[in-house]
Amino acid sequence: MTEAAVPSPQRDWWLRSLLVLQAPRAVFTALRDESDEEVSARAEPVLAIVILAGIAAVLQSNAAAHLLDDAVFDGLLIAVWAFLAGALYGAFVYWAGGLVLHVGLKALGSRGRFRRSRHLLAFSWAPLVLSLLLWVPRLALYGGDSFRYGGSDSGTGNTVFGLLELACAIWALALLLVGIHALERWSWARSLAGVAVAAALPVLLALAAYGWL
Repeated sequence: MTEAAVPSPQRDWWLRSLLVLQAPRAVFTALRDESDEEVSARAEPVLAIVILAGIAAVLQSNAAAHLLDDAVFDGLLIAVWAFLAGALYGAFVYWAGGLVLHVGLKALGSRGRFRRSRHLLAFSWAPLVLSLLLWVPRLALYGGDSFRYGGSDSGTGNTVFGLLELACAIWALALLLVGIHALERWSWARSLAGVAVAAALPVLLALAAYGWL
C-alpha cells in the first residue's frame, strides 16, 4: 500500500466536519472513539468549527450592525474584529456551553466525558459555519451598509437573510438532538430532554440577569 493510500484520521475528521451536514448520525457515532489518536485527529476540525461559528455569531450581533457608525472602523478592521471577537466568543461558548451540556447529559445518565460533550456541541455547530456563506450575497447587495445603522440593508432583504440565519441556528439545534440520540443511544424523548436541560440553565441565567425571575 502506498503512503498516499494509508488512511489518515486527520483527513477523515476534516471530511466528517462537512459530512455532518449530510449524514450526521455516522459522524456523531464516531465520537464514541476516544482513543488518543482519534481525539488528536479531530482537534483541528473542532477548533476551526468553533472559530468559524463564533465569527458567524458575532457578525449577526447588534454590535456588528453598527461598526461603520464609528469612523475608526474600515473593512480591514472589521475583518480583524470579526476574527478576534468570533474566536473569543466561540471559545467561551464551546467551554461554557459544553459544560452545561455535559452536566445536563450526566443528569440524564450519560457516562461520557466532558471532552466528548464539547466535541458533540462543536460538530452540531456546522450549520452556523455554513451560514457564513450568506455574507457573500449580503455584501454583494449591500456592501458596507451591512455594518451601518439605517443602511440600505434594511427591509425585506435583511429580513430574508435573518430568516436564513435563524434556519441555520434551528438546524444546529436539530443536529445537537440527532447527535445526542446517536452518541448516547438514547430514545428521541430522552435526547430531547438532554437538549432541554442543556438549554434551560442559560435561559434561566438570562432571565435572572434581566430581573425577570
